[in-house]
Amino acid sequence: MGRGRYAVRASPAPFPPQGSRLWPAACGLRARGGARRGQLEGLLCWAAEEVVLSRSRWSSVMERFLQGCRAAVQPPPFSFQESRPLHVVLGNEACDLDSMVSALTLAFYLENTSESKAAFVPVLNIPRSELVLRGDSVFLLSELNIPESSLIFRDEIDLHALHQTGQLTLTLVDHHILPSSDAALEKAVTEVLDHRPLEQQHPPPCRVTAELVGSCATLVAERILQGKPEILDWQTAALLHGTIILDCVNMAPEAGKVTPKDSKYVAQLEAHFPDLPSRSNIFESLQKAKFDISGLTTEQMLRKDLKTISGNGTMLAISAIYMDLEVFLQKSNLTAELDAFCQAHGYDAFVAMTITFNPDNEPVRHLVVFCPSMDLQSMICGALECSSCPPLNLTPAPSPHPNLRAYFQGNVLASRKKVLPILRDALWGHPGAMKTPSGTPGPEGSSQEQIDDELDKAISTLIPEMIRDEEEPVLPPTPMNSLVDECPLDRGLPKLSAEAIFEKCSQITMARSSTSPPQKKK
Repeated sequence: MGRGRYAVRASPAPFPPQGSRLWPAACGLRARGGARRGQLEGLLCWAAEEVVLSRSRWSSVMERFLQGCRAAVQPPPFSFQESRPLHVVLGNEACDLDSMVSALTLAFYLENTSESKAAFVPVLNIPRSELVLRGDSVFLLSELNIPESSLIFRDEIDLHALHQTGQLTLTLVDHHILPSSDAALEKAVTEVLDHRPLEQQHPPPCRVTAELVGSCATLVAERILQGKPEILDWQTAALLHGTIILDCVNMAPEAGKVTPKDSKYVAQLEAHFPDLPSRSNIFESLQKAKFDISGLTTEQMLRKDLKTISGNGTMLAISAIYMDLEVFLQKSNLTAELDAFCQAHGYDAFVAMTITFNPDNEPVRHLVVFCPSMDLQSMICGALECSSCPPLNLTPAPSPHPNLRAYFQGNVLASRKKVLPILRDALWGHPGAMKTPSGTPGPEGSSQEQIDDELDKAISTLIPEMIRDEEEPVLPPTPMNSLVDECPLDRGLPKLSAEAIFEKCSQITMARSSTSPPQKKK
């Protein structure tokens, strides 16, 4: 038997958080009714509210576990002398929702089941400052009343120092290849849990679980429900449930992401906790949260969804920003902030594609070009203005500064994915010069055309009316899940991003509006 320090004993599961946007209020018990109502029901409702609202007297099972983790590693500056050995459950460097939740919940399970004397600690593999850029993760943590202050980030713990003193063992979740900067930690890896094809073998005694499922959280849910289901509380179940639904595109078979195992464990979580939010609500809310930029600084907004390309000694960055062009241009000190951003990261030029949606859910895309060098700016703008494959149909927009040129984009279907090759060719000075966006792994063992075809097949099954775009550029996708620095592109399930869905849905909407005959008045 494991230690079970944070396990739920024979008591009802905690109620969903009161007053959140997705989870039903504790007093919703009245609405569900049943044979017993009246005084008993009122007392039960009062007790539920007391449990949820009196946080000074009550904290969740997961929160108590995370507080114990912080105590095990000690507050910064960390000191590892005379401390317990640590078993760190480490997610990947992308640290998306799946990676974060898998690390939290697997560490929680191991702490409650392992006979080891080590403290099991989940570590998010990004600096703390990067969490704000992951809107879906921030949203889910907030909804479930899990304080960000209870989490441990990579810049708050020195894994290499721990390893050198012999106090570290590692479990890798949602990835199985460490980047070169962490190569020294390979010998500390004792377990791997991933949902991608293995590109690197981990010899015994390392325990390896690798299955092609839609979400790594599915494999963690399986481990808990098959191993020690009594430790699972409502909050931990909600973490797993929401993550699997998001990764599996609301469990839609047409998307090509969900597998029978994903469906099985989502259904089991719902059977154990009927008060979990509806699948559609949680999927839509998490998708929306991904694009929420409210509260972000300009610098954070620029980094949230950024790609870089380089050529002939010039580095250019391009960000997708979900904001109206005019609102973006009116931001105070915009040019100074853009200049500081470029200098801090070594960019010679910066392009922003602003994206909004009109009442008909059609995309509205515009471009902003910032470049201190007027010659380089003229070259970039000239390439965009003269592009014919695809034509962008640009019209100059009012700009507050000569170093900042803005355009209304007439061809709203020309996404950032289609603008990138135009900029790439401009940097290299001739058409067809291929350059992989920096920071994005190149394909290994399979062509990018095959990866793009997989994505289009997945979307076309989800949206049957979609027609293959013959001008789709050959560019690696944004790193997700198991993709980390120097890790080969996985050849697992097709990737289906929210941006891709938006683009394809918008194509369909616009095609229908231009081809459908006018409705006759009745």
